Amino acid sequence: MSVTSPPRVRSAPASGILNARPLRNPDAQSPQVMTRRGWWLVILGWLIPGSAQVLAGNRRLGRIGIASTLVLWAVAILGVLGVLLWRAGTITVLTFPFVSLIGGIALIAYGVLWVLLAIDTLRLVRLVKTSSPSRYLIALVSILTMVLTGSVVAYGAPRMFAASSGIGQVFQFGPPIPPSDGYYNILLLGADSGEGRDSMRFDSISVVSINADTGAVTITGIPRDMPHFPFADGPMQELYPDGHYGVSDPVCGWSSGINQLRTEVELCRADENLYPDAESHGSTPGVEATKDAAEGILGIEIPYYVFIDMDGFAALIDALGGVDIEVTERLPKGWGPAYEGQPVDEWAVGWIEPGLQHMDGDTAQWYARSRYTTNDWDRMERQRQLQAAILAQFTPQNVLDRFQQILGAGDHLVQTDIPQAMLGPFVDLAVKAREQPFASIELTPEGGVDPEEPDYGQIRDMIQSALHPPTPTATPAP
Repeated sequence: MSVTSPPRVRSAPASGILNARPLRNPDAQSPQVMTRRGWWLVILGWLIPGSAQVLAGNRRLGRIGIASTLVLWAVAILGVLGVLLWRAGTITVLTFPFVSLIGGIALIAYGVLWVLLAIDTLRLVRLVKTSSPSRYLIALVSILTMVLTGSVVAYGAPRMFAASSGIGQVFQFGPPIPPSDGYYNILLLGADSGEGRDSMRFDSISVVSINADTGAVTITGIPRDMPHFPFADGPMQELYPDGHYGVSDPVCGWSSGINQLRTEVELCRADENLYPDAESHGSTPGVEATKDAAEGILGIEIPYYVFIDMDGFAALIDALGGVDIEVTERLPKGWGPAYEGQPVDEWAVGWIEPGLQHMDGDTAQWYARSRYTTNDWDRMERQRQLQAAILAQFTPQNVLDRFQQILGAGDHLVQTDIPQAMLGPFVDLAVKAREQPFASIELTPEGGVDPEEPDYGQIRDMIQSALHPPTPTATPAP
């Protein structure tokens, strides 16, 4: 008895394979089939990079593309959810320099991978086998998607690298400080640092108080010549337990005004080393002394400062695209009269006219400096007006569009001891602040303060009333 082998099962004909896998093994003799296949590959490759390779090309390369895309989508979704559910913490993480650096590198790597996949997809399409004019449209769409992706990478990556370097240079490392009595208080200083000036004096001194819950902003202007002020606890209070006073000395002297503190502490008293830890915390002895003075005057805790050089002030405004200011009186541009009584028309190099003005940095700088045809109190009010206008320009869209310019303006001309960990909470509060009106307090005669003999108890009461207004009591129903 013979044993015969079972009949061999023959494989399906080639046409069956073509029908089962039309994208990988199409009927290359049919222009219609190749055209439909080309459109599918290009569209799928654009929506899910790597899918064209999985279906019709190098599967390993395709899996890398799909995995990278899924990771990118997951990160983007987590970022959106984080901003929606925990905005402050998410922004804090995103603004760490190493996160921005890694993000920029990853974006460039993904952009390069996407372009390589797009070129490979165009190869897989086999344009010569598609019908005309579809082959030209397929090629055009492929090129446009590559340009679009390249534009996204060119837009995003430089901003991430700029954030990585700029944030690290401007802001400090350190733990965040909780709000004091419901507010974050920041000392805002402005001055000119021209060549040959050993120790510039602060021309503009303000305190920005940000409500930690609502984001409402109150700006308090402190006259730069405010005399005989008290200090908060610290080395200056030990020197001046009864208030600051001036010292007349032909070698190194100072007046009792608050803007003299930098000269006093950093030049005349430099050997006393009053604030030995200032520089290690991103500050200076003059700034720390001014902080203690502002705390003593206003009766509030001020943990942070921001110093803007006047040149940086102009550059920052230009970076923001200018500011809109309602000018109430005609003001001259220029450094002032060369001699007493010189007519303003002789030394003015230009004029700022009344009305609504969109100011660039140079014009805004003159607007903040001008005082020869008005007085210091008017100048303080204009400076506060500009500060509010600058804060109003820090919209998320404006900051995103001008990110590199803003960081460039602040890179060397802005100094602060605000830690990077506070950027998230401050950005979160900035978004809320746009829904709140800016409040301004002027310690001037118009604000009810005698500039020659200020009542500091009255000033502290003013500040407390402004920051903590009494809650209106409900009238009982009859």
